[in-house]
Amino acid sequence: MSLDASTTADGERVYTDRAMVERGADGPFYVVFADADGASRWGYRCGNCESFDTAMDTMGRIQCTECGNLRKPDEWDAAHE
Repeated sequence: MSLDASTTADGERVYTDRAMVERGADGPFYVVFADADGASRWGYRCGNCESFDTAMDTMGRIQCTECGNLRKPDEWDAAHE
């Protein structure tokens, strides 16, 4: 596993795994770890704008709050809208 080290806007050191990808509408979402060993998952990085400012809901939808890149939920039910 090869992880890219980066620093968030808050000054936190995190590690992006560009091999672990979730598909988004405007670009991929990469899995981010809190440690260089990849043992502690931290969140996601938007591949469209490179922002760490992403959110995930209970249905698995991932959205970048910077550019709006969106990963649709794993299971979709109209009752949740």
